[in-house]
Amino acid sequence: MFDSIRKHQRLLQFLLLLLIFPAFAFFGVSGYQRFLSDDDSVASVAGSKITRQEFDQGLRRQMDQMRQVLGAQLDPKMFDTPAARNEILEGLIAQRALLVEAMNRNLAVSDAQLRATILSIPGLSKTDGGFDMDRYKSLLSAQGMSEAMFESQLRRDLALQALPDAVSQSAIVPRAVIERVIAAQEQVREVRELKFLAADYAAQVKPTDEQLKKHYDENAAAFETPESAKVEYLVLDAASLAGQVALGADDVKTYYEQNKARYGAPEERRASHILIKVEPGAKDADKQAARAKAEELLKQARGGADFAALAKANSQDPGSATQGGDLGFFARDTMVKPFADAAFALKEGELSGVVESEFGMHVIKLTGIKPGSTKTFDQVKPEIEAELKQQQAAKKFAESAESFTNTVYEQSDSLKPAAERFKLAIQTADGVTRAGGEKLPPKSPLANPKLLAALFSADSIKTRRNTEAVDVGSNTLVSARIVDYKPAQRKPFDSVRDEVRARVVEAESRKLARAAGEAKLKELQGGAAASGFSDPRQASRAAAPVIPGPSTEAVFRAETTKLPAYVGVEIGPQGYGVYQITKVVEPTPEQLKQKAQSYEFQLAQVVAQQSVSDFIESLKNRSKVKRHPDRIEAKADAKP
Repeated sequence: MFDSIRKHQRLLQFLLLLLIFPAFAFFGVSGYQRFLSDDDSVASVAGSKITRQEFDQGLRRQMDQMRQVLGAQLDPKMFDTPAARNEILEGLIAQRALLVEAMNRNLAVSDAQLRATILSIPGLSKTDGGFDMDRYKSLLSAQGMSEAMFESQLRRDLALQALPDAVSQSAIVPRAVIERVIAAQEQVREVRELKFLAADYAAQVKPTDEQLKKHYDENAAAFETPESAKVEYLVLDAASLAGQVALGADDVKTYYEQNKARYGAPEERRASHILIKVEPGAKDADKQAARAKAEELLKQARGGADFAALAKANSQDPGSATQGGDLGFFARDTMVKPFADAAFALKEGELSGVVESEFGMHVIKLTGIKPGSTKTFDQVKPEIEAELKQQQAAKKFAESAESFTNTVYEQSDSLKPAAERFKLAIQTADGVTRAGGEKLPPKSPLANPKLLAALFSADSIKTRRNTEAVDVGSNTLVSARIVDYKPAQRKPFDSVRDEVRARVVEAESRKLARAAGEAKLKELQGGAAASGFSDPRQASRAAAPVIPGPSTEAVFRAETTKLPAYVGVEIGPQGYGVYQITKVVEPTPEQLKQKAQSYEFQLAQVVAQQSVSDFIESLKNRSKVKRHPDRIEAKADAKP
């Protein structure tokens, strides 16, 4: 809504990804106790070590997040700078400081909160809305995790999130600040524009051969063919192992017999009832009065009175009374136990006695029975076979992962031994670059930043050995090796001469446009008559821009005590713009009042983000942090 938030929102979100412990993802919760030796640590917080492995995981996570934003435009080298790596390290330090603080405060998560969080995990609900415990256990097993292990880590994550959540919720924005921000954002300035377009000056630029050659030499990287490689790679995952799984003759049938409840619909019953409410904690006299009333209504129903009419006149269940007490069809587990037990013991058309539940006294009439059904074995056999193969393949993957890792390392001259041992197909790809390569499928493992970093390390390029087995996510290990390598090469000057000339002409044209614009601005500020300007436009920070973004900033920074006022600004490749400000319109009190709520919300978010950042910085400052920046340096690039 307002420019300062719109301008910095992406930065704030990126900082929060680094500084606040990221929201946990199912089966993506890191184990905080897996700390390695002193030699492997890149930092420590209050004695708790952060390992190089954790740093690499953090680096990969950030690259994946940026890849989702930038897609193919992402350059992995942007994370190889000391500044970028240090920022990731500081994020991990912040996470660990939060963890230490949470432990020191003995923050606890209730069973109810833990249960609600697990129930909210996508993909774990049955078609009837119930929790799929079998799938839950299966997925945990595939990750080599027990229920206790996962739930313990989940408790830790939830406790960790409680700290920044509490700080952010305490943020308050003073009313005076809100009003000043609204006044600045909603102010309207009437402007006229005069552009000096670079394209209009292109004909004046006559670059010499010496200028072209100088630009070519000074910008060598712009005229390079990037390094690339032909690659062989091997993928070990559950999918590749599923085809090797052979099910026993009785496995599928046994599973079906043991899990029949999963493949059927339970019996449902339809009933009407009359409820006489009893409030929780009611006195015995009140309970007896309610029971007596229910007994009287039951007597009337047994005597032939119309049950629906009795329910409409007497039932205190607002949801069903108007329907004559009808509850529709329901399964046993959807009702409280006393009610369900009574309803499922009746025959169609029968009346129950008075049934007491936590809601009060019920009189129940059974009006329908829908028998349960179970799919036949033949109907669900393919589904069960696929599920069992998936489970066994996941188990086989867990058992094979270490051996696969050792094999590609110990027999690093070729992927063939590992391929033969694990019955995998060696795959190939050509034209692979440090950024992955345009021809790779979107989900290719060769698009993984960590695998690419290992593949294009100096040692890998020089020796053509297998990379380590890299975890590329989703229970997938990949090892790759370079078969043929083509280093980056600068294109010959003659082959890019026209491109060089176009770049030089563009740069020089922009200089000429700027010079002309600045000269005109000086004349106008000196009192010269304004001519050639566009029709007036209404510009504001809050509305859609009517002039280029940099121009809007310049217009609203300009001093307007004396009108007309003039300001000039570069407008990117277009050239240069001069702007005449002819009128300033302040927001009315009605506008201020109308906008107050939405601005207050967004300002509160900004203040909350800053409060959380300040809180985390204070934790870091008092947590005895030790850093080892030399251990997070990127590997040297190859120079063949």
